[in-house]
Amino acid sequence: MIIPLLNGLNVGINLTNNTSTQITIAVITLISTTALNIFGVRLVAIVNNTGVVFEILGMVVFAFVLIIFFAHQSPAVLLNGHQLTVNAPPYGGSPAGVFLAAMMMSLFVVFGFDTASTLAEETKNPRREAPRAVLAAIIGAAIIGATFLFATIIAIPGDVDKYASDTAAGAVAPPVSIIQQMPGWAAELYLFVVAAAIYVCCLAIQTSTIRLAFGMSRDGKLPLSRYYNKVSSSLHTPIGVCLLVGVLAAIPLLYYSGAGTVAIAATGMIYLSYFLCNIAVLRARLKGWPTEKVPFKLGSWGSIVNILALVWGGSMLINFLWPRPGTIINPVLGALPNVPDLGPVGNIPIFEATVGAILIVGFVYWLVAQRSAADVTPIKPAEAGATA
Repeated sequence: MIIPLLNGLNVGINLTNNTSTQITIAVITLISTTALNIFGVRLVAIVNNTGVVFEILGMVVFAFVLIIFFAHQSPAVLLNGHQLTVNAPPYGGSPAGVFLAAMMMSLFVVFGFDTASTLAEETKNPRREAPRAVLAAIIGAAIIGATFLFATIIAIPGDVDKYASDTAAGAVAPPVSIIQQMPGWAAELYLFVVAAAIYVCCLAIQTSTIRLAFGMSRDGKLPLSRYYNKVSSSLHTPIGVCLLVGVLAAIPLLYYSGAGTVAIAATGMIYLSYFLCNIAVLRARLKGWPTEKVPFKLGSWGSIVNILALVWGGSMLINFLWPRPGTIINPVLGALPNVPDLGPVGNIPIFEATVGAILIVGFVYWLVAQRSAADVTPIKPAEAGATA
């Protein structure tokens, strides 16, 4: 989004959309988000809140613009069955495959609730407000996202079947060609809104990762944590953890195979962690947790929601593991660009390879450093009990 936005401003910038340019923009973005996290929570909050307003207004306003001025399809198109959705590659003619592929739309949206919970330590009355923030994030994303997707489908020019078939064959992606119908200034404004929203997402995800890493390093669960788990007395932020997370986030740029592949691999690991966490929570529920009165409680619905979360998480893991040749979804290592001959290892999908590498490194670290380490006494919350 940044490259076409800058090229379209007519200010003498003409960037080539290649790997080098993408890496440069990624590095600049990463440096700026790391700096924002170092220089204070309030600054991050201002940027984040501004970006969220841009995103909500932008998505809603442009959705109505598409519906009012660029409607080419009847709303009935949403209820029509199209042969291409079943037989188009790479889903093998399987309705189940099409359904799982459609679920990929919500992958990155659902991740937003984790940010609300990770930043709970910086929230007033978090045991009441954090769960509400999670629910608001999911409900808001569902309503706004569905509205925009509806508008995008209504704005598809020409025959819907041919349009999607051309896209599957390698034509321009639907959102791009739909946006190109707008006047130049409107398209540029839309790209600016989307770029701002993506930037804020990067900032929020990095912030939540920093908070999570700081919590683990504070408890002595990360390697060499005593060297970077301190909070600055002047800036009141964990500068060492901020820098560490920034450096780790830059490692994939050393071998860059495309933003899509990086995002899919990272998101797959996030969903694996969700799945494992839900197993632990369900075990605790079956043993009677929570046992104390809390500000927010699901009651008898807790176990039902927990089981549904496991079903959802399992479906998404199948999604990541399902081989789809010719797509960015879980390609084998040997299919990545500029990779030397890896022999049998080259046939391992990138998601499985990532999981395997983390398990090996984690096991070695546990064996060497954590196996005999003393347990850290948990920090008790201000309010009694635990959110269920």
